[in-house]
Amino acid sequence: MSQSSAPSTDDPTARIPLGGLEPPLALGALDGRYRPAVAPLIDHLSEAALNRNRLHVEIEWFIHLCAGRVLPGIEPLGQEQIDGLRRIVEDFGAEGIAELAEIEAVTVHDVKAVEYYIGRRLPALGLEHLIPLVHFACTSEDINNLAYAVGVRDAVELVWAPAARELVEQISQLAADSAEAPMLSRTHGQPATPTTLGKELAVFAHRLGRQLARVGSTQFLGKINGATGTYAAHTTAVPEADWQEVSRTFVEGLGLSWNPLTTQIESHDWQAELYADVARFNRILHNLCTDIWSYISIGVFRQVPVEGATGSSTMPHKVNPIRFENAEANLEISCSLLDTLGATLVTSRWQRDLTDSSSQRNIGTAFGHSLLAISNVAKGLQRLDVAHDVLAADLDENWEVLGEAIQTVMRAEAIAGTPGMENPYERLKDLTRGHRVDQQRLQEFVAELGLSDAAEQRLSQLTPQTYIGIAPRLVEHLER
Repeated sequence: MSQSSAPSTDDPTARIPLGGLEPPLALGALDGRYRPAVAPLIDHLSEAALNRNRLHVEIEWFIHLCAGRVLPGIEPLGQEQIDGLRRIVEDFGAEGIAELAEIEAVTVHDVKAVEYYIGRRLPALGLEHLIPLVHFACTSEDINNLAYAVGVRDAVELVWAPAARELVEQISQLAADSAEAPMLSRTHGQPATPTTLGKELAVFAHRLGRQLARVGSTQFLGKINGATGTYAAHTTAVPEADWQEVSRTFVEGLGLSWNPLTTQIESHDWQAELYADVARFNRILHNLCTDIWSYISIGVFRQVPVEGATGSSTMPHKVNPIRFENAEANLEISCSLLDTLGATLVTSRWQRDLTDSSSQRNIGTAFGHSLLAISNVAKGLQRLDVAHDVLAADLDENWEVLGEAIQTVMRAEAIAGTPGMENPYERLKDLTRGHRVDQQRLQEFVAELGLSDAAEQRLSQLTPQTYIGIAPRLVEHLER
């Protein structure tokens, strides 16, 4: 009788609780193993960055009201006071984050905590009498929508878009370098009219570039108009002020586009538009990853091993295309989040609900997975060599792809009056479909057709390697 192993007596509850360790351990991969790749986004899309941007909006609103003498009894601030106010934002770090958290623990309101945080610092600037001006006539969403707009804008323009552009430039360079490298095409997975490797890469660079252009044209909208978008509190407190102009100049002064018509919330349509464009970029990049993976699989690309790195844990000969596989997964996660954000953010019950507030806390995660994917694709492309011998052998084994050229020339000859050119498609189908046709048989077929001398000469000199049309020239479109 065979001896069975004793059942495990391990009790998970008896283990050291990892959630209580200091420093805290990350729950998610972006804050764990992948943190170095996405760390630049923390400055713009983390909770701490959101609070810093809230401070920025509140303080600039304070300065704006004073500069415009919008309220009776206030005067423009001195430059030292302005500099001192802006240093509140500049100096917001670990100590400020901890202090703000302590205030919020009492207020149980994140934006109110920001208001109190600023208020604590006004006496030192000689502005204690203006504490009531902090958060004047604002609802929380007035601050939040602007803080998010600034954060998303900066994350896109300073982090995500530069990384994406660099990747597209990398793909474009690979396209230029391999513009004249003949390659067998595959449509529906079957041998088809040859192309060049560079032209196929150029298609991806062009597609990705178009999406980057769309992202670059994004309007980052913002509003500051009160609890339901009517300036009711503003006009009641200071009826003589032109509050729309005050709002417009303030929003535009933050580098945003002013939205004049909102409910309590800025409608977030611009966010949905942006996330759709980024998601589309992701999906095109995902398509590139699957194609590169497949090209590696059939030997078109050889991967340059990283010294000391392990491929398969058990098969030492393997160099796995893990960069592209990792990118695929992260692009899929990013798209799922971006799609959800885009669908959720454009809807709010009546004048306001909190679905947007909960959703927007995932913006950083959505961009993080995309940025991580971009990083992996860039690193993966750096380790690829074009296997020109494999490309050539693939073409040499598929002479039947010249059938398209022959039947098209026959059609042109028929139109020009050359006799015997009937049924060109059918004749080439009989010759090539389901059959392997070598160079000799194809040239014999051409010689038997009775073509004009010029046409016969063109076809007799044609090979799968040269049947690439103007593919190398098409890559030049990337330079325009």
